[in-house]
Amino acid sequence: MELAQKLDSYGKPAWIALTVLGFMVWWPLGLAILAFSIGSGRMGCGRHKDFGNWQEQGRAAFRDAFDGRWGRGGQWGRGFRPSGNRAFDDYREETLRRLEDEEREFKDFLERLRQAKDKAEFDQFMTDRRNRPAPPPQPPAENTGS
Repeated sequence: MELAQKLDSYGKPAWIALTVLGFMVWWPLGLAILAFSIGSGRMGCGRHKDFGNWQEQGRAAFRDAFDGRWGRGGQWGRGFRPSGNRAFDDYREETLRRLEDEEREFKDFLERLRQAKDKAEFDQFMTDRRNRPAPPPQPPAENTGS
């Protein structure tokens, strides 16, 4: 890591030059240097103090999104944060409740429809089976023996 600190003192141009040289020597080496410089934030800014800043911002954004979407059991556990307007928040919650109720009712309707269709098909099968003509009787086998 001493090399990294030395290159950091020269800034982004030093990292670019090292990456180009790495590609010239052996392409996997250049690719590794490029991945390291991008992954560590060294290509995103020229100041050493900001190198890891984007990673922390990313973690904070993910944490906020995760907590907001799957809430910790609070009122806003549906994935929405308060908008600041209580009337709108109440309207949104009521609308979501209504839509969930309609979805549940529709799923129940589809289930009843499937059951009715299955029953109708089964009843038709049984009717066809009952009305099937009886097979003709088989003639008895003659015994020709001695």
